[in-house]
Amino acid sequence: MSTLAETVTPEPLHLGRIRWIGFKTVVLREYQRIIRIWTQTILPSAVSQGLYFAIFGSLLGGRIGPMGGFGYMQYMAPGLIMMAVNINSYSNVVSSFYGAKFGKHVEELLVSPLPGWLIVSGYVTGGLVRGVLVGIAVTGVSLLFTHIHVQHPLIMVGAALLASIIFSLGGFLNALFAQNFDQVNIIPTFVLQPLYWFGGIFYSVPLLPHWARPISYLNPVLYMVNAFRYGFLGVSDVNIGAAFAIMVGAAVALFVAAILLMERGAGIRE
Repeated sequence: MSTLAETVTPEPLHLGRIRWIGFKTVVLREYQRIIRIWTQTILPSAVSQGLYFAIFGSLLGGRIGPMGGFGYMQYMAPGLIMMAVNINSYSNVVSSFYGAKFGKHVEELLVSPLPGWLIVSGYVTGGLVRGVLVGIAVTGVSLLFTHIHVQHPLIMVGAALLASIIFSLGGFLNALFAQNFDQVNIIPTFVLQPLYWFGGIFYSVPLLPHWARPISYLNPVLYMVNAFRYGFLGVSDVNIGAAFAIMVGAAVALFVAAILLMERGAGIRE
């Protein structure tokens, strides 16, 4: 005769189910944090990109003239959207994961049944969520200044997602090695900002001097911006196939590097 305790004992959860719950918890926590402090995570980008449109588009765009067969503000809009998406994807992951290290609750993840690749995926998905939300907000702001017609929606979405994943992974790697808040801010300030200013957001590569064009083609952001711009306007300074190959390769390489470093405990088990 079975006892009452035996009758109400729940069935054990399978490992796959446990891992899914853990992954979902990480993503939901990131989403709730983004929404809870939306005045810090979403609003600033919408305001700053609005200033870019007002100054570079409205005040200077008329003097610069058409570019790539489009009005300057229309040509610039996809690049500004992409810049906001990527910077916020990076910032979300680097601040969140470093915060987990600083607050000493990353150990809870390390002793959980979640493998390293799933922890990385959870934080990257959180960065992707913030990137998408900011991208929607900045797109709404851009529509206040110019008309944007999407020529190739799948290319546009694919480029945005891949670039957001790349920058989210970059933020994760930065957070792994950062030992203080100063090291969290070094890469965005001294690496990402220059890459974007010289990444084809505000100009077309053929306008550059001959000596500067090969240097521009070494900038990976140029391929992200142009692939995204091609999805909107149908024009690009680079081959779209090559742009996607570079983005996929970068995403895979960074993901593998993040997993290997997580398995070694680099930056979190010293």
